[in-house]
Amino acid sequence: MKTIFDPAAREELINRINSLDEKSTRQWGKMNAYQMAKHCTIWNEWVLGKENHVYKQEFLGKIFGKMALKSNTKDDRPLGKKMPAGTAFTVKEKEGDLKAQKNIWAEQIAGYGHFSNPDFVHDFFGKMTKEEIGIFAYKHNDHHLRQFSV
Repeated sequence: MKTIFDPAAREELINRINSLDEKSTRQWGKMNAYQMAKHCTIWNEWVLGKENHVYKQEFLGKIFGKMALKSNTKDDRPLGKKMPAGTAFTVKEKEGDLKAQKNIWAEQIAGYGHFSNPDFVHDFFGKMTKEEIGIFAYKHNDHHLRQFSV
């Protein structure tokens, strides 16, 4: 399975990020290219632990989280379409500097090469192994690039 901890997978994602532009159109969902890129930078910052995040699993996640995590990390199937983003990752502004977001996003992807965030707890899945984080982080970034056909 692809993992964001594999250098070749990171390079592939970065190349795809670099091919995203203002003309890229979504295949599903509501976000435009800028909003999607900003969403991904916020999400990766959270996973990488670049700010002082408070990690806490939601109540429903305590009931269903581990089952959902296994379903999303057991094979190479891409994530499903139209999955809801948590409110912390919702980008309301419709316009911004896509190029700057792409640069931040690509740097974050490269940063997974020296990942170290032992305190990370996914808000729905709960505590994850490094292997699960690697698979899911790849799938999340891949999902949004597929959303814009890149």
